Amino acid sequence: MSETMIHVEVVYALPQKQRLIGLDVPDGTSMLDAAKLSGIGEQFADLDLDKAPMGVFGKVVANPAGHILKPGERVEIYRPLTADPKLNRKRRAKEKASAGKASN
Repeated sequence: MSETMIHVEVVYALPQKQRLIGLDVPDGTSMLDAAKLSGIGEQFADLDLDKAPMGVFGKVVANPAGHILKPGERVEIYRPLTADPKLNRKRRAKEKASAGKASN
């Protein structure tokens, strides 16, 4: 008797290089296992799949090793933030305030 297979996608993107890999995995495969089976970690030297944050269709999954994939799901591997969003908001608010004072 053969194992039931499901089709999923694994994606990762850098500004200069993006990959979307479709693959068939056994039903019951975790998000982390699918990412490893896709071979995407071998295409990006700095990508550590065991530590990378992951999600499905834009929603972060806290435990990729424990999330069992459903047919058609897309595993998204997220990059770390390059800037702190709070600091960016403060900087923009300060710039906006400075621009407002300059126009008065």
